[in-house]
Amino acid sequence: MNKRPCVYILASAPNGILYIGVTSDLHARMATHDQELLDGFTKRHGIKMLVFYEFFETMMDAIGREKRLKDWHRAWKVRLIMNFNPEWRNLFDPATGEIAFGPSDVDRNRS
Repeated sequence: MNKRPCVYILASAPNGILYIGVTSDLHARMATHDQELLDGFTKRHGIKMLVFYEFFETMMDAIGREKRLKDWHRAWKVRLIMNFNPEWRNLFDPATGEIAFGPSDVDRNRS
């Protein structure tokens, strides 16, 4: 998977504490979160599960989406996650560094 602007949501557990971020390299960012390499909110609260992600054409689009999502009510964020990943499974495999395809990627690959 190439580097692409991306908005992602992490959770501490199913229905747990949520964190919304933006990156141009989801694989590298997930490795950083998983290994707790940076001090901050995610490390303090043990937030490592990748439960949602969405790719964009430009970083400006990704940042705009991140800002909008951060303004959403928690229930809306949970609904977004449930539509994308109903089992709240960790879409990042720390052993391999692989990221599972989400529904939008599967649809895009079929096109």
